[in-house]
Formats: sequence, C-alpha cells, structure tokens
Amino acid sequence: MDSGIYSSGAERGRTLEASIDAARSALMGFRRNDGHWVFELEADATIPAEYVLMRHFLGEPVATELEAKIAVYLRRTQGAHGGWPLVHEGDFDMSASVKAYFALKMIGDDIDAPHMVRAREAIRSRGGAIHSNVFTRFMLAMYGVTTWRAVPVLPVEIMLLPKWSPFTLTKISYWARTTIVPLMVLSVLKPLARNAKGVGIDELFLQDPKSIGLLAKAPHQNAFLFKLFGSIDAVLRAIEPFMPKKYRKLAMEKALAFLEERLNGEDGIGAIFPPMANAVMMYDALGYGEDYPPRACQRRGIELLLVDRGDEAYCQPCVSPIWDTALASHAVFEADRAEGAQSVRPSLDWLLPRQVLDLKGDWAAKAPDVRPGGWAFQYNNGHYPDLDDTAVVVMALDRARKDAPNPAYDTAIARAREWIEGMQSDDGGWAAFDVNNTEYYLNNIPFSDHGALLDPPTEDVTARCVSMLAQLGETPESSPAVARGVEYLRKTQLPDGSWYGRWGLNYVYGTWSVLCALNAAGVDHQDPAIRKAVEWLASIQNPDGGWGEDAVSYRLDYRGYERSASTASQTAWALLALMAAGEVDHPAVARGIEYLKGTQTEKGLWDEQRYTGTGFPRVFYLRYHGYSKFFPLWALARYRNLRSTNSKVVGVGM
Repeated sequence: MDSGIYSSGAERGRTLEASIDAARSALMGFRRNDGHWVFELEADATIPAEYVLMRHFLGEPVATELEAKIAVYLRRTQGAHGGWPLVHEGDFDMSASVKAYFALKMIGDDIDAPHMVRAREAIRSRGGAIHSNVFTRFMLAMYGVTTWRAVPVLPVEIMLLPKWSPFTLTKISYWARTTIVPLMVLSVLKPLARNAKGVGIDELFLQDPKSIGLLAKAPHQNAFLFKLFGSIDAVLRAIEPFMPKKYRKLAMEKALAFLEERLNGEDGIGAIFPPMANAVMMYDALGYGEDYPPRACQRRGIELLLVDRGDEAYCQPCVSPIWDTALASHAVFEADRAEGAQSVRPSLDWLLPRQVLDLKGDWAAKAPDVRPGGWAFQYNNGHYPDLDDTAVVVMALDRARKDAPNPAYDTAIARAREWIEGMQSDDGGWAAFDVNNTEYYLNNIPFSDHGALLDPPTEDVTARCVSMLAQLGETPESSPAVARGVEYLRKTQLPDGSWYGRWGLNYVYGTWSVLCALNAAGVDHQDPAIRKAVEWLASIQNPDGGWGEDAVSYRLDYRGYERSASTASQTAWALLALMAAGEVDHPAVARGIEYLKGTQTEKGLWDEQRYTGTGFPRVFYLRYHGYSKFFPLWALARYRNLRSTNSKVVGVGM
C-alpha cells in the first residue's frame, strides 16, 4: 500500500490513507439523516435570470431581498469580456448575457453602472441581442420587446398529429417535449408580461427589435433542410390564424391533458426548471389564478430549486439526489472496503423505493412491451427515468448484495435489468431517456437552433449499461445486448483513442466511461482499442499531474480534446479509466494521485470552480458540486485497494 507523502496541499505529510479518511469523513458529513446525498447543481446565469423574469411576467410582489441576492450572484458571474459565459471563465454567450442584463435591469441596477455598461457594450459589439437563441426570443416576445415574428411558429395542433407524421412529440427528447408543450399554448395565447416596472432592453439591439424576423440558420443545421423547414414555418405562419376553432380547442385540451398527467407534484413537470416555468406562465395566460392547484404546485416546486447562500442566491435547473446518492455510495464502497455494504445500506435503502415500477413513461411509445424498472435523476420524475442513473444504482445494489444478500435488492436489480435490456436502440447503443430517438433531420427545424432536440444513443450511457450488465455476469458471448453494446463502443472510438462524453465534459469523461465498460465486459487490456485509449490519456496529462478539459472541446469543427486547468473530478475520471485498463502502476497514475493528495483542502475536500458536467453540448453546462467530493475519494481509494492486492484488475463495472 502506498503511504507516500506530498510536499504541497493543506496538510503537509498526509498519507494516502489519511487523505482517504479525510475525504470519506467529509463526504459522509454531507449525507442527510435519511441516508441520501444531494448537492447543489449549478448552471449558468440563464436560470436565475429566467427566474427573476418569470416573477415579473406574473406580476408577483417584488421579492426585494431575494432579488438583491440573485443580483449579487449575477454580478459575480459576469465575465471579464463584459458578458456572461456558460461555464466558469468561459467565452461570451449572447443569450446568457441578454437574460442576465435584462434581469439585473429588472431588479433595479442602473444601466449606467460600470458592469451594465460593460455588458451592454459586449452585447452590442457582437451584433446585438438579435443573435439571441430561440428560447430567449420567446421570452422577449412575451415581454413585448420583439414581436412573435421573431420566433418559430409552434401550432398547438402538433398535439393532433398522427404517429407517422414527420414531427410528433415522441420523436423529440423528453426535455424538449416537456418544454415545448406549454410553450405551444403560450404561442397560441401570445400573452404580454405584466412587467409592472415597464422595463425594456431596446438598447441591446442595433435595430428596432420589433423589426426582427426569424432567426438565422444555426451552424449545425443543413442549409437545404433549414430552408425547407423555414418554408414550412412561413406557410404555418400564414395559415395559423385560420386554423379551425374546433381543432384548436381539441389540441389545447390535449396539451393540457398531456401536462396535467405529468405535473409530478412539487417536483414539477419533467422535474426541470424550463417546463415548470413555462407551465406556470401558461396557466397564468389561461386565466387560472395563483391558487389553482396545478399552477400553485408547479410554482412551489420552482421555489424548491432556489439556493440561498446568505449573501447571494441562484436557481438550480433541477436537483440530482438519485445521481448523487448512487455515485457517492460507490465512492464509500471503495473507501470502506469490507464494511462498504454496511456503510452505504441507509443510502441504498433510500434509493430502493424510488425505482419506477408501476408507470410506463413516455419512453414506452417506442418500447411498449417493456416493463418499467428504472430510476430517475431527481427525487420524483416517474414519466422520465433514465438509463444512466438506473445502471449506476444497480451496480451499487449489486455490490452491496454480494457482501450482504438482500432479496429486495435482487428483485429491484432484475426489474432494472429487464428495462435496460429492453431500451437498447437498434444501433446497439443506449440513450439517456428514450429508445431509437434518432430523427436527426428534426435538428434542422427553426426551433432547434440549440441542436439538442433529440436523445440519441451515446458512448457514455452505452458504456454504463454495458458495465451494469457485465457486472451482473453477462459477457459478449452470453449476452447479445452486451455484444452489440461493445461493438457500438468499438465503432465510436475516435482516431486519437478517446471517446466522446455526452453528459460529462468531455473526452476524458467518455473515455473513463468506456474503459470501465470494456474492462467489465472482459475485453483484454492489451486490446488495441484499450491500448490506444491509455496512450491518449497519458498524453493529455497536465504538467501538475492532473487532468482538465475545456468545454470548447464540444466545438462543431471537431478538433479533439481541449486542454484546461486541472480539476479534481476530471483527474479522478482519468485515474479510474487508467486503473480500469489495468494501469495502476503507470507513472501517470502515480502523478495523478499525488495531484489529488496535494490539492486536497484541510477539510478533506477539493475546490473546483470549473464546470465538468454537460447538459447540452455548446448550449448548457452544469457544475455538479458533488463531483469534487466523491470522485477524487473514489479514485484514491481504488488506487489503495488495487495496490494492496495481488490482482490489479478492477472487478466491478465502475
């Protein structure tokens, strides 16, 4: 066992064992009394700005103290370029900047204040607010800043389209589906924000904002298809006023029925902020008062997303208790070794009843014969369980039952396994929430300027599902699902040896996920795919011994990995990946372990300001505050465990 010291960090001379103990103690200190973990989930300025603008749209009483705290947060996150980025120290983003400026002006910041002048100049110097994305344009239309000609037509009659139609709700992702339905109703009603202060942002445009038409083609969109869909939009715009009233009434009723079936209590529709906010504004536009139960419930749910730090506040896009609890449990398993099952039993018992067993969610539209059996990401989101969370929970339950057999765990694992096997897409991969959600042409419609309308299979989720099935004893020889999954992973490896990471940033995350899966599936560590990935990981290690990757690596003009300052979470992913590939004795691993030991704080934690989670590539990123608390512990403990045994093989799926 390595007991070396390091010469930097908060506590000089802390051994590997002491680092593990300190990190474990710190992590356990965050566990709630009922056994679960939930950490802050932070996005960019858009969500807190939208929260402020939603309140003023509704004409709610001014929450002076809360808005002042949100203003502190928005001012602090303003970039050196004058605007607001999507990630810590990131590049200027137009939509985030327009919304943040609008929210600060609404709160009461003087437009001649230095930070407002810098923001305005940054926006105007880049062509002005006309370059805002589609969601920002809908908000501007509802505030009367622009007209509704500036946004795509969203006829609510979409609700009536047959399944064979080129565009139906089942053909788009869950997040788009839940967001677009209340937005369609708002598009019909075209409400105007109450905006009691009469705040506008015409000064952010280089032209009369009411003269603005439909947004331009996005870089990811095909010129021919965009023009085709643009023509369809023009036709719909012309005929929309003449839609038969009986069909419009039926479509509106169907939209409301869709939403009310999925309202999900205070956890909210989709359990994510955008559709929840849209639903509240929709009910307001329909004339339902604040005390109307569906509206009131969604509104309370939004308040539960607020984080108040005393001197500042912000709104989270959602919460991540299932994900946090499952991953933290894996880290504690590694740290506690023989006592791991006992240590995490309260956490696993908290997870167990949250398995969705009695509700066929939207995923069943394309997998009608599959029984439900997954876990969601949030506390409750029964219509939208996801495969990534489910696989991670199952692997934790499986580890526990091997040390402490539990029939309840056996039953839960069997149902989850059945669901995941039934959710494999035709290409052999797995997506996050749906099966065969691959109608790629839809990313060319005017509404999809963000390029995130779909939920197709991805390397990281596929890897997690392969890891789970392999940990449960399946091999490519015994399981067609595993064989197809491994083949999917082989064909998606990039020329440099890495794999793309859809839900974590980016190639480091994807490569960690896949190397864990290939190891679990029994692929020989000398296999060329694994050797190439090991060489790539070693080649991108930073001089300080850590690993770091910038969000710009998601650029459309693919250039591969983009180096950034080292982070604890990305370093942990790289270390776990190398160890899964049989490289615990690799010099890069030793340097990475020293980096983690050397950057650990006196409290046993790691400071990590950078965003290493991905919501939507190039559009929306996440800072999981738990990542720097459980992933480094996981890597340190695994290093100790492998070095202290004769076997250097990781025997679990993650």
